[in-house]
Amino acid sequence: MEPIRTVKMSAEAEYTEKKSVFIAHVRNVTTEDEARDFIKEIKKEYSDARHNVSAYSLRGGIMHSSDDGEPSGTGGVPVLEVMKKQGIVDAAIVVTRYFGGILLGAGGLVRAYSTAAKMAVDAAGIAEMIPVSDCVLRCRYSEHNDVLYRLGTAGVSDAVSRFDADVTVTFSCPSSNVEKIKEMIAARFDGRIEINVVCEHLGTV
Repeated sequence: MEPIRTVKMSAEAEYTEKKSVFIAHVRNVTTEDEARDFIKEIKKEYSDARHNVSAYSLRGGIMHSSDDGEPSGTGGVPVLEVMKKQGIVDAAIVVTRYFGGILLGAGGLVRAYSTAAKMAVDAAGIAEMIPVSDCVLRCRYSEHNDVLYRLGTAGVSDAVSRFDADVTVTFSCPSSNVEKIKEMIAARFDGRIEINVVCEHLGTV
């Protein structure tokens, strides 16, 4: 599982060029179906607009763009290029254009769509997603505070404890740190406490 860059949240931005209004929307998507549904949603919301240019980029090199009636290569491709330049995946962008009566030419369209898309990405912010492991361990009541202290020194801040016959502690950490934490806990508690990885996913910690 490789780290990725994606947008932190959904966002909207508006840009005007020679009376044409460009409204850009960006959203996290993880599948082509999600991307297509998002594009349909924006097209429905802005059905009175002349163009709803779109592009999406997913993990695995899956990319798609649509000029939606604009001259070939002047809408969807520039929007997709914004994501490629930022290294963004798992994201879709739709840029709606309300024509202002003045032709922009191919170069003007490329600049306008690129600018609107970039403004939306800037508004959303970029998140660095890394492999994260969700872990669990069991310890004695007498060991609990020491376990939390040791995890804290390793940068773990989200540990949750459940008290039964023993204490079950769940936490998340960068996958790259798991072995180091395992070794630290094993050394401190003479191998009595084992850490098990429940699952691995992309996230931020």
